[in-house]
Amino acid sequence: MFHSYENYTDKLFSISLLVLGETNMTTTLFVQIRCKPGTAYNVADEIGLREIHSELYSISGDFDLLLKLRVPSGEDIGRYINDNLLNIEGIERTNTIQTYKVFTR
Repeated sequence: MFHSYENYTDKLFSISLLVLGETNMTTTLFVQIRCKPGTAYNVADEIGLREIHSELYSISGDFDLLLKLRVPSGEDIGRYINDNLLNIEGIERTNTIQTYKVFTR
């Protein structure tokens, strides 16, 4: 069946709006994670298995890992972190930073 170019672009525009809307449906957090000595790699592996992160880095300083996390809109952030992250063996302490606006060029 033949579809006009105009109809195609309308659908593409609608899909683009849907995709753009998804980014507004999450809260982005950065979580600094301090691990018990010798457990950072195991903690990182477990976070990877749970597929809850956007990005995960090893870092220097007072914490061992930096986790970028997107919490679905409407979720209780504290409960989400407790249920999905803080029950990982080897995590000693966390510091959560909530973001508000992203600045881009």
